[in-house]
Amino acid sequence: MKEEEIVIRKALTKDIPQIIQLVRELAIYEKSEDKMLVGLTTYQDAFDAGHFEAFIVEVDSQIAGIALYYSRFSTWRGPILYLEDFIVRQQYRRKGLGKLLFECFISEARERKYEMCAWQVLDWNEPAISFYNKYDAVYEDCWVDVKMYLSN
Repeated sequence: MKEEEIVIRKALTKDIPQIIQLVRELAIYEKSEDKMLVGLTTYQDAFDAGHFEAFIVEVDSQIAGIALYYSRFSTWRGPILYLEDFIVRQQYRRKGLGKLLFECFISEARERKYEMCAWQVLDWNEPAISFYNKYDAVYEDCWVDVKMYLSN
């Protein structure tokens, strides 16, 4: 049996269509596909403008997952690397790819000399919570997510 070739790399412009597909798969998993309104042009423009970056994990040249992130600023802690979406396709789970991707994300924050990285997890997503617990993640119980939509 042939050993699978696993590669982790930074996302390139050519990856944007597959990144969108992975985000859509996540939206379906979260039962929120109808809330995903952003299309290829918006993703492309945002990526080209440096609004987000991503690590890609490939298995035998096929994109198996992504860690999509960007910098934020905390007035208390300084720069933070924020993990917006962290996705490994179903058929590639439980092979250590998520660990590889997540540790690349953490390493990126350390290389930038950031004090913290942050992300959100749905309270019902037990597999994700179990994964994050391996990293001594701190769960906030006093903050409430707030947002306001500026268009319909």
